[in-house]
Amino acid sequence: MPISNIPIFSMLRTRMQWHQERQRLLAENVSNADTPKFQPRDLAPLRFEPTQPGSATLALARTDSAHLSSSNATTKFQLDRRGDFEVRPAGNAVSLEDEMLKVAANQMDYQAAATLYSRGLGLIRTALGKRS
Repeated sequence: MPISNIPIFSMLRTRMQWHQERQRLLAENVSNADTPKFQPRDLAPLRFEPTQPGSATLALARTDSAHLSSSNATTKFQLDRRGDFEVRPAGNAVSLEDEMLKVAANQMDYQAAATLYSRGLGLIRTALGKRS
């Protein structure tokens, strides 16, 4: 079975590609910080939807009455759509501080996904008895 068919690796690869594209957009925002009427852009958060029916939920077994029960209500995170940004008189809405914070967070998330990917490959190599 090729590595590309293992779901965790394909999701990590997709995640890394998303972070690369987001980095490109954030860099574009920073480079246009002085362009009149420029509006910053960002990618929508990446969502992984279940690919097979019935794989959407996984219930934990409650084997003891002292265990906490899980609620069936799912928690969904809302996007911050308040639009808290400052527009300069020239119409530019890029905040360099916000963009640089996004760049730093994006870089850390990319590095985490890349580390998970390489460690996963290392585990597969170990399981196969191959050393690199």
